[in-house]
Amino acid sequence: MFARTMKLLMLLFFVTTVHATPQIQYWQTEKGVRVYFVEAHELPMVDVQMLFDAGSGRDGSKPGLALLTNSLLADGAGGLNADGLSQEFENIGAVFGSSASVDSASVSVRVLSDADKLESAIANLKRVITQPDFPADAFERNRNRTVTGIRQKQQSPAALANDAFFAAIYGDHPYALPEEGTEASLQAITIKDIRAFHRQYYVASNAIIAMVGDLTRQQAEQLVFNLTDELAVGTKAELLKEVKPLNSANIVRVDHPSTQTHILVGQPGIKRADPDLFSLYVGNHVLGGGGLVSRLFEEIREKRGLSYSTYSYFMPMMQAGPFMAGLQTRTDQADAALALLNEQLRLFVETGPTEAELESAKQNLTGGFALRIDSNKDILGYLAMIGFYELPLDYLDTYNDKIMNVTTEQIRNAFRRKLSTDKLVTVMVGPMPADKTE
Repeated sequence: MFARTMKLLMLLFFVTTVHATPQIQYWQTEKGVRVYFVEAHELPMVDVQMLFDAGSGRDGSKPGLALLTNSLLADGAGGLNADGLSQEFENIGAVFGSSASVDSASVSVRVLSDADKLESAIANLKRVITQPDFPADAFERNRNRTVTGIRQKQQSPAALANDAFFAAIYGDHPYALPEEGTEASLQAITIKDIRAFHRQYYVASNAIIAMVGDLTRQQAEQLVFNLTDELAVGTKAELLKEVKPLNSANIVRVDHPSTQTHILVGQPGIKRADPDLFSLYVGNHVLGGGGLVSRLFEEIREKRGLSYSTYSYFMPMMQAGPFMAGLQTRTDQADAALALLNEQLRLFVETGPTEAELESAKQNLTGGFALRIDSNKDILGYLAMIGFYELPLDYLDTYNDKIMNVTTEQIRNAFRRKLSTDKLVTVMVGPMPADKTE
């Protein structure tokens, strides 16, 4: 009897686990906004994020334009100044956020599902999106703050290495330039540019909404209508141009008076929708993405003590995002650490993981998956990713199965297709060795 009861409990646990992933509802408004919604009635909260294909990849000849535009949205809108907009949110306990990255820009709000509070929060969010004033004083203040940040980056070897790496692997592609722009490009941006950028990209045809919370489908549809009914339809942004593969290896050295040398090695990697995504993700967990249990950590830190931390990752984006492996080490052992890093990359591309390493990686990745979707905020992040990159609606349902189905052969083949170890870019930022100086 006890055994049968335990078997039944285990079966119920398994069924519950299988169906624990959130059920995503999808629809498209008459204006073309794509909506991704998950009902979650456990908490009396609603999270809404609106994303636009308006990241720094759309900056054109004026790097920093996308980030500056996004940062100004809540500095004045619909006749309210920044304090007035902030007070509107604070009065109802709502939390507003905005951000911009290489591919996208977004605004968001979290608020109680109480009808009056929710209605007020959405009205204020709508004001920010559709009626930004872009006041001159806020424009100057934000631009000056960004310039200050750019100057401070000159003191960070990690930031310098990252910028040099993206410039080296992307060349003339929009991904090459830092999201915040340069001092020169920021000085060239005008409020007229900001208004034109907003008018072109912050439109319904170029938007998605991710939403999680204590709403019915009918209430969610009404919320979306209220948020977007005055949004211009506009035109969906054209697809960014393809990233060119590297033709040869390249070493970039940046002299910097730091105590250590920062090293980055890599090349353009994969798009978010790449069919090799899961094979590369699982494989990289073994290589350098698994922290203390990765090969790079074991070989470079544990066995040789050449670096305190070392890592690798793929960053899938709209077009081919980077593959990057990195470490920091004493300058006098930088060449040895770099040689070992390159050796490990070559070895992994040639042979892939062992069966034992693969099994361990699968258990780590699937075992922690439930914790990555255990809050509304986590689910919202996945909804935003699924919507923006147009991934399948069953992405979360099939995640663990796709991880578990990856084989060592698939990993080897995927790494061989996507990484050319004879064409890697190497960036080294730190004190220049004596034999490298004039």
